[in-house]
Amino acid sequence: MLKSLHIRNYALIQQLDLLPDAGLNIITGETGAGKSIMLGALGLVMGNRADTKALLNGEDKCVVEAVFSLEYADLEPLFEQVGVDFEPECILRREVAPSGKSRAFINDTPVSLEAMRQVADALMDIHSQQDTQLLGTVSYQLALLDAYAGLSAEVELMDQAFSAYQQAAKTLAEAKGQLQDARKEREFVAFQLAELERAKVQPGEFETLEQELALLAHAEEIKLKLATAHQGLAGGEADVVGQLKLAYQQLDKASAFGERFKGLAERLQSAYIEVKDIAGEVEAESERLEFDPRRLEVVQDRLGVLNQLFKKHGVASTADLLALQDGLATSSATLEGLEDRIGELEQKAVAAHNAATTKAAQLSALRAKAVPAMQEEVSQLLAAVGMPNGRLVVDLMPQALTAKGTDQIRILFSANKGVALQDLKVAASGGEFSRLMLVLKYVLAGKTALPTLVLDEIDTGISGEIALRVGQLMAKMAQKHQLLVITHMPQIAAKGNKHYYVYKQEGDQRTSTSLRELQGDARLQEIAQMIGGANPSATALSSAKELMTKN
Repeated sequence: MLKSLHIRNYALIQQLDLLPDAGLNIITGETGAGKSIMLGALGLVMGNRADTKALLNGEDKCVVEAVFSLEYADLEPLFEQVGVDFEPECILRREVAPSGKSRAFINDTPVSLEAMRQVADALMDIHSQQDTQLLGTVSYQLALLDAYAGLSAEVELMDQAFSAYQQAAKTLAEAKGQLQDARKEREFVAFQLAELERAKVQPGEFETLEQELALLAHAEEIKLKLATAHQGLAGGEADVVGQLKLAYQQLDKASAFGERFKGLAERLQSAYIEVKDIAGEVEAESERLEFDPRRLEVVQDRLGVLNQLFKKHGVASTADLLALQDGLATSSATLEGLEDRIGELEQKAVAAHNAATTKAAQLSALRAKAVPAMQEEVSQLLAAVGMPNGRLVVDLMPQALTAKGTDQIRILFSANKGVALQDLKVAASGGEFSRLMLVLKYVLAGKTALPTLVLDEIDTGISGEIALRVGQLMAKMAQKHQLLVITHMPQIAAKGNKHYYVYKQEGDQRTSTSLRELQGDARLQEIAQMIGGANPSATALSSAKELMTKN
């Protein structure tokens, strides 16, 4: 329930405060005084787009704040969904800066417009001319039937089942696409894999062969250098090994005359052993190293094969080639896995389709069951608002599976006896359509927990006794729901629990819209003026008093 509405610096409104009653609240005023401006301001806290053109003072920000009581509303899951702590009192606030930047708050917590829209839609329903236009659309008509039948949970389950089917079908289609692509590449992958497998690439092979190639290509040069080194160490005039041996022997003999000579002898002995060992290894390497033209050719050919593979596959090492080979082998195995997986995905898609179809059939049955009661209730209410021959027929027809099930809906209407049923778009005049819309709002109000309804221009095209009946219906409706009704009809205005008057004030520099609550004689005078004009007669005053006391 809306407890208060505060509007500042919006359109013609400098500042306006509304403290509505829990029942029927009437808003009247002169044409162009700004009654519908209030709806525009309410639209901001309903999540509508903001426009700096709506600012009365372009140098100040616009603020619209609506306070709702959630005492009887079960909205904790919704607040959790939008990330706002639930409180028994909810404050929706929208601010529009002169720069055009808009901010939205729920209980002083900054939120997105979508979050504000979700919460506001659960707290308030604003009927406008757009709703009347929407009534002619298939989606709106189906939503009406579902709301009447109380099928919100079933509709959500249907949407989930259809989404699951769509996801399963999408996954299957993607897998089939992958399989098709894989089959196209299958021969190419097999060729590349066979080529690499025949090459029998070994880890680190390229580096090892490069080293061997360097030895083979310079074998004679290396052999000469080794021979020269060995000659210097253990042969010829230098004979380093022999001189180290002789020196060691002399120091060893000297060690008998002093301990310090013994340490030198031991160190020289170690050097002698090491150099002798090196000389032996140099000689062995020299003897092993031979120029082998056939081996050189083999190594060069193998390096050529590897270089060709590097270039072909755009890699730089044997490790990369081996990784590529593993990847190709995996790709080949993946193809076989895809073929097996597609069978599983087809089964899942069929199961998801069957589940969605079953859910759609259950939903269709519930809708069909609700149709007679809805038609009967609407017909009775149409009679109550002056259309005793009004008929509403809900026609359900099968269609392909969608997120809303397998029902296509068409609501037909006739306001008069002997007039054929027609689509809502063409079936009713302005006044008839307004009453039909009110009847539907009344019916749905009894089926939902929506606490606040705002009705604008729903009295279009009616007057006299019909307007009186519409007012009575609104008063009855307000026993369970809070209503804010903008009206031109005195018969409706007289039924209000609270009555607000919207008027213009001419200031020195600008015109602004203001609001005041009418009570007692002031309210009687306003209703009389709605009946008889600016200077109501005694008869108009009497009629106004009668309307206010008549049930």
